[in-house]
Amino acid sequence: MNKREFLKASLVVGAASALPYKGSATIITSAKKQKKLKNWVWTNPNQKDTDDELNTRYSAFKAGGITGIFFEADSERHFRAAKAHGLEAHRWIWTFNRAELVSIHPDWYSKNRNGDSCADKPPYVNYYRWLCPSRPEVQQYLEQQVTDILAKDYVDGIHLDYVRYCDVVLPVNLWDKYKIEQTKELPEYDYCYCEVCRAKFKEQYGTDLSDIQFPEASLSWRLFRYNNIIRVVNSISAIAHQHKKLITAAVFPTPEVARRNVRQDWTNFKLDGVCPMIYHGFYKEKVGWIGDAVAEGIHFLAGAFPLYAGLYLSDFNNDDEVRQGIQVALKNGASGVSFFGNVTPQVLDILKSELGVVHT
Repeated sequence: MNKREFLKASLVVGAASALPYKGSATIITSAKKQKKLKNWVWTNPNQKDTDDELNTRYSAFKAGGITGIFFEADSERHFRAAKAHGLEAHRWIWTFNRAELVSIHPDWYSKNRNGDSCADKPPYVNYYRWLCPSRPEVQQYLEQQVTDILAKDYVDGIHLDYVRYCDVVLPVNLWDKYKIEQTKELPEYDYCYCEVCRAKFKEQYGTDLSDIQFPEASLSWRLFRYNNIIRVVNSISAIAHQHKKLITAAVFPTPEVARRNVRQDWTNFKLDGVCPMIYHGFYKEKVGWIGDAVAEGIHFLAGAFPLYAGLYLSDFNNDDEVRQGIQVALKNGASGVSFFGNVTPQVLDILKSELGVVHT
């Protein structure tokens, strides 16, 4: 099962360079210069798919205006089939939320404000096992993971997910599910307060974290954590570019929400593109909010790299809403969209009609 299927009942999870790409779609406007767009699909490769099914699917994606796929697992057959149809094939990975080291390096995992480690006491759900970005060995581990992935000739790029801290505040639509009212930052969900983080914070700011009465309100402590994530992302970015491959990331919907909810300052990441997960239903917002979120992201990026609006198809009640979501995203400056969910022929038809697709 796709690791994001839990979105239907649980947590929201947690690119193009400026260079032209042969498979890019083009949006046609009467008064403006043609704008190159890219459109993506998040998916988990199913090993039971036949070659004929892959050819049919990826051919339809290409014809409908999709230009690239983020694959959640490695499958050379899927990657090469997508590339054969002119699609970019990127490996989508979980970055800091990783459980595979719990029994080997439990000390690598984050601790909350109460001192509990998610290695043995994960918050919200059992698979929430967050590595601490302060630790050099964690950064080295992630760098090696990415290096190994990008060494494969059929992988066009790396796509980072869970590139953040644990949710100190959940999307409001999930409060009922977990019987939580997070109108303030609760200590059991506030990470990371491990000994390495405390020592590095004191080294940088000359202040012992235990001397701060309300650390959740400390701007320096918050900035420290933003920069922790930024440092690791930008190190991974350098590796991707050494391999002459692209790096993108799935991030929280707006810069403000990302900083507040998960300590993620994605406007300072060095990427080739970003896919904010603008899942309006999780925030109890209407479809039009997608445009507001895109506009905020575009403003704070200030042209640093493209933004592709991440759309959760299950949040839309009908095809008209899907169309509206695409329209408001593009109108507000998105360089394309990324779909999570069942990308039906109807969805592809809507995308194609909104793009005025031609292939270059």
